[in-house]
Amino acid sequence: MLGTNGVNLLYLITIVCFVLALRFLSSPATARRGNWIGAVGMAVAIVTTLIKAGVHITWEMPVAAAIGSVFGAVGARRVKMTAMPQMVALFNGVGGGAAALVAIAEFHELAPDPGRIHGDVSLAVLLSALIGSISFSGSLVAFAKLQELIQGRPIVYPGQKIGNALLFAACLVLGAAVLAGSERQSLLWAMVAGALLFGVLFVVPIGGADMPVVISLLNAFTGLAAAATGFELSNNVLIVSGMLVGASGTMLTLLMGRAMNRSITNVLFGAFGQVSAGGAAAAGADGTVRSTTADDVAVMLAYAKKVVVVPGYGMAVAQAQHDVRTLADILEEKGVEVTYAIHPVAGRMPGHMNVLLAEANVPYPQLKEMDEANAEFGRTDVSLVIGANDVVNPDARNNTGSPIYGMPILNVDQSQATVVLKRSMNPGFAGIDNPLFVDPKTVMLFGDAKESVIKLAARVKSL
Repeated sequence: MLGTNGVNLLYLITIVCFVLALRFLSSPATARRGNWIGAVGMAVAIVTTLIKAGVHITWEMPVAAAIGSVFGAVGARRVKMTAMPQMVALFNGVGGGAAALVAIAEFHELAPDPGRIHGDVSLAVLLSALIGSISFSGSLVAFAKLQELIQGRPIVYPGQKIGNALLFAACLVLGAAVLAGSERQSLLWAMVAGALLFGVLFVVPIGGADMPVVISLLNAFTGLAAAATGFELSNNVLIVSGMLVGASGTMLTLLMGRAMNRSITNVLFGAFGQVSAGGAAAAGADGTVRSTTADDVAVMLAYAKKVVVVPGYGMAVAQAQHDVRTLADILEEKGVEVTYAIHPVAGRMPGHMNVLLAEANVPYPQLKEMDEANAEFGRTDVSLVIGANDVVNPDARNNTGSPIYGMPILNVDQSQATVVLKRSMNPGFAGIDNPLFVDPKTVMLFGDAKESVIKLAARVKSL
């Protein structure tokens, strides 16, 4: 049995590992190292907690751990990069659900004792159950939207905001009743049921380009639920790790909202795809779409001085990131400067494009964030847009009636020429038309992104 000092030392090692993991995860170049450090920290925390509690190891525990590990390892290796946001949402929901279950179990154990539960423990249990339940059901809805099991566009109905507010208020009243001394488990279960329903109704009206922000916010919720669980269990490492997740998720949510030039309240209560009563609908894109061939685009690329690749979800769907890297290498051999313009909300989760390109071993210095990339479009010969829609839509700058008006975009229309690789003229995730596609300087190369990029690489190499 470890002494108190030994346990605290091991927990301190765990906390340091988590902090270092976050530090390394801030860059795609060191993210893998950060994952390993975080995994080591978690292993130390689990073993230390079992030893501290004096848990008698039965055969069921290692079997359960082995089953969970197999599911996790197989799932992580088999999941496609296009489905990574769904997996993040699902794992995040599992964390919130686990926090809620621990809170319910703790209340079940303490409530039958004579007298009131200590107020601090009761408050921690209620917060963990409330926030964890919202995170669990909300994350499942986010998963279902991203997996296209339910409609991805915002689902709204009359009185939705008022109904959600009343439901959340009812959950708070039930929690307050428990905190005031009515320690009946039925009240806690009623609060959990209300929180689960609120999580569903909270995420259902959100869709389009707002989903990455919502996933980040739900991640912060899970962190707060875990921290509250740490208070109820008197576990310092759970408190610290939960607050790290909560703080980093909150900061990322605010940064994502700023990148879209929208407040968090506007994201949560004014989802893309909805038009205000006083606003006009997004204008249709008037003009002629000019299609082109791989041969013509290859000539444009081979004789350019600077090419900017703008990746989007279409690149992820086609799993074309490795072929894009191959095309870039061929262009660089011909003396063409190649960079990548990354929009903060491109894809379906924060950093989605960075992860894809890192997987293809694209040199990190070539990845340009939005502000840096926009400064270079004026001297760019060809912008190669691969499956991006909403993040390059000029309506965000020019059309006050557009649902995305005010959102900062990548200014690809300022380059000398733009080539858009796209399967069809279907709108993007926000479901609105894009005037860029009918811009006189834009040509469309229709087809699967992977096949198109492979053709371009072959044609450029032969020139």
